Amino acid sequence: MKITKQVIEEHGLKTDEFLLIQKLLKRDPNFLELGIFSAMWNEHCSYKSSRIHLKNLPTKGEKVIQGPGENAGVIDIGDDDAIVFKIESHNHPSFIEPYQGAATGVGGILRDVFTMGARPIALLNSIHFGSPNNFKTKNLLNGVVSGIGGYGNSIGIPTVAGETKFNKTYDENILVNAMAVGHVKKNKIFYSKAKGVNKSVVYVGSKTGRDGIHGASMASAEFDENSEEKKPTVQVGDPFTEKLLMEACLELMREDSIISIQDMGAAGLTSSSVEMASKGELGIELNLEKVPCREEKMTPYEMMLSESQERMLIILEDGKEKSAKKIFEKWDLDFVVIGKTTDTKKLILKYNNKIEGEIPISALASEAPLYNRKWDKKKLPKNKIEIKKLKKIKMEDALIKILSSSNHSNKRWITEQFDQGVMCDTAQKSGSDAAIIRIHGKEKAIAVSVDSSANYCKAHPLTGGKQIVCENWRNLVSVGAKPVAITNCLNFGNPEDSKVMGEFAECLIGIKESCEFLNYPVVSGNVSFYNGTNKKNISPTPVIGGVGIIPKLKKIMSHNLKKNNSKIILIGKTFGHLEQSVFFEQIFSIYEGQPPEVNLTNEKNNGESVLEIINKDLVNSVHDISSGGLIVALAEMSIGSDYGLKINKPKKLTNSIEYFFGEDQGRYLLEIDNEKMSKVENILENNNIYYEIIGSTQKDFFEVEGELKIDTKKLYKINNQWYNNY
Repeated sequence: MKITKQVIEEHGLKTDEFLLIQKLLKRDPNFLELGIFSAMWNEHCSYKSSRIHLKNLPTKGEKVIQGPGENAGVIDIGDDDAIVFKIESHNHPSFIEPYQGAATGVGGILRDVFTMGARPIALLNSIHFGSPNNFKTKNLLNGVVSGIGGYGNSIGIPTVAGETKFNKTYDENILVNAMAVGHVKKNKIFYSKAKGVNKSVVYVGSKTGRDGIHGASMASAEFDENSEEKKPTVQVGDPFTEKLLMEACLELMREDSIISIQDMGAAGLTSSSVEMASKGELGIELNLEKVPCREEKMTPYEMMLSESQERMLIILEDGKEKSAKKIFEKWDLDFVVIGKTTDTKKLILKYNNKIEGEIPISALASEAPLYNRKWDKKKLPKNKIEIKKLKKIKMEDALIKILSSSNHSNKRWITEQFDQGVMCDTAQKSGSDAAIIRIHGKEKAIAVSVDSSANYCKAHPLTGGKQIVCENWRNLVSVGAKPVAITNCLNFGNPEDSKVMGEFAECLIGIKESCEFLNYPVVSGNVSFYNGTNKKNISPTPVIGGVGIIPKLKKIMSHNLKKNNSKIILIGKTFGHLEQSVFFEQIFSIYEGQPPEVNLTNEKNNGESVLEIINKDLVNSVHDISSGGLIVALAEMSIGSDYGLKINKPKKLTNSIEYFFGEDQGRYLLEIDNEKMSKVENILENNNIYYEIIGSTQKDFFEVEGELKIDTKKLYKINNQWYNNY
């Protein structure tokens, strides 16, 4: 095919990028080569607009075994055990075809984990939809939830935690972020770096079809009114085949056969072969007529760019081909030697003994474009909203409206579609601050959580970036886990827009500040740009997935109240910050103002003190305070339990709404037995922690002195009605 300006544009390449390709090749590319450059140079694979900012994130730590740059990050949890984890986006495919988009997002992130030698033990997700009133939202919600459950349930991995949010910013571009966590022995971690010359390059798994061609390129472009026509670029998943592939790979990994292994994810055979060769500073030669195809007359272009699922590329030690093939045949999977490593440092593609493509590996990897795009700094909003000038509302009415809203109602309709108990190591399911997974056969456990906060990041990206790391950190602390490391999925609009690039750059500055202060490094992640339609970008939505360690799981720590007549302690100072709060959004439709200030010293001191109290077995339940403020956090503690609360108002309180609905950061609620109060207070005072004793548990009623008194059964009903009526 002749390479025209239109063909170049259809491949998502700019004119100056095509000129660079000509310079690197010292000739014009052919159609196959153009497709390969398109796949490797798009944002999804090359990170050409984000690399310059990502390199500033802290990625090292005492327990970090592998940071960014591999299929997933790895941390040490002691006793020769390691945890492998990563989060990735599948936003564009899920908007076009919600079931398969979400399902293959789960499949892809699972392969990233078991490629490293780890058996997956948990799945999480962060899913964001448009306004519930948007005519597309209900269908997208149903499809995505079904896709996540359909894949995870079928392969037998528990989906243990997540978040579901609604906002009109996602009306034309939903977000589907999938996270996977796996367990591996430290001496059995596998990497993707190719080593050695004339080593067999082996294709394993499903056959290659025409589904998913240009999937990575599609994920690196904005939507328009013709987005529905992109359905052929969405992959089709088969969880049962993935289960076979996982077991076959893990069986082969028990032998000393694998030099390197890489899943065929975005850009398929192209990215997997290029990444392996690039990391090993080698070349790869492929004989494409040997690629197992499920459709007739597939071209080299289609084979290289297909994103058919459940496929892996392996480089084997000499003489191991026969024994490895036996394993994959046993699992009824294709196993074909399709090429070899070389010392040419080139990707050489042959088809029926004819060279169809020849590209230097460096041109596809290290010499790919790197942009330092212009970005605008966002000033902290100045406007101060005076609550005195707003129409008065009863606390009870405001609380009921929030608890019955789409974002704060019980998500049971979603979580009940996920198998959370398969594998029998889920100690705490979704619904609390973090899920807890036992390490099989041991007393220790890990805690996992995902969090995001688009409104804070939109108002002031730097503060929002700091806040969301701290929110994730607090969630792990609240279940008694020592936070160790994070993975991030950075969902933003068009990076060619200086405002969007500013949101990205400043969010990362905020993330960096919190991670460094809290000793909470970033070990893996994903950047998803071009989230928007017809020049309308989504609000900046960085998603943080955190993992913490519980050395000995003595008892399950959750936010559900445990006893009658125990005391409730509020840790952290309350200033009554209402700007960017759920209260202003839900009650007055006010979206302006500053996000709450993040004091990293208080975050760390308060969190470490809470951990000390938990570790000394002095607390019944713990909940961090975030979206909705103190009153919503208290209600959540009551709704999930058999008890209510009687809360006292501070004597010098000037405004109940500010105190109870303000979203000041760094705060926790603790339920303490009366006889343990003195020990808890000693710890808090010795650590110089601000705290208030604000009330006690009681039966039957959720009560705030002089403001509201609601039957706990009614409160439960209010919180559970939204999905039933949607």
